[in-house]
Amino acid sequence: MNLNTLFVGNVVQHFEALPSTNAYATELLAKTAPNEGTVISAGYQKAGRGQIGSSWTASAGKNLLLSVILYPRWLVAQQQFLLSRAVALAVADTITHYVDGEAQVKWPNDVYFGDKKLAGILIQNSLSGKYLQWSVVGIGLNVNEAAFPTDLPKASSMFLSTGQKFDLVEVQQTLFKRLEQRYLQVKNKPSITRAEYLQNLYRYQEWHHFQMVENGQAFLGQIIGVQENGKLAIQKQGSGVQYFDLKEVAFI
Repeated sequence: MNLNTLFVGNVVQHFEALPSTNAYATELLAKTAPNEGTVISAGYQKAGRGQIGSSWTASAGKNLLLSVILYPRWLVAQQQFLLSRAVALAVADTITHYVDGEAQVKWPNDVYFGDKKLAGILIQNSLSGKYLQWSVVGIGLNVNEAAFPTDLPKASSMFLSTGQKFDLVEVQQTLFKRLEQRYLQVKNKPSITRAEYLQNLYRYQEWHHFQMVENGQAFLGQIIGVQENGKLAIQKQGSGVQYFDLKEVAFI
């Protein structure tokens, strides 16, 4: 039992390998009613996924690969990006706890340290009317990974960022604690979650080059905010503000 939390991680089902922790969790929800905070974890994922079908690569036994079952039935569907903000902040909190420096959230919910990606998040929601019914929060956090494929130049780990190996169980306990704190915060004080997401947003209010995915057009812009539905607001140089959904804009 995780003594540092009220419910997140109090039940953990760990497997040496799974195709996908998110897939296992959603199948579990279809058959039973697991306690809120139940965690499905794996030493290795055979078919890990990121946002919009992108893959997630990690070596066996070196990283945290897990999914958390939550019941945010108080959260209206139109505001479901609030949960994404909270989870991303929780992962950033965890990394910052161990690494000297501040982890940041790269929109929508990748977690970066410097210009390198240390974690990815995939949240799957089920709706009941206008409210969320359940959420499966998938998190892949690179902890002790020592090398990545050459086609992943932006990928890194806590080990590569510090030269230090970490106790996976301890990092996992910290993640559970931070996730519960941020989850309760978004329930009780969502304005704080919104504000801190912007404060920790990668390249926020800085001029950088971006690329429109549809036509490959590059432009200079400044992130000025994130809408309630999760769309990214970018002030384009010499033009107005444009709003982008997932996979519509790339960071250069």
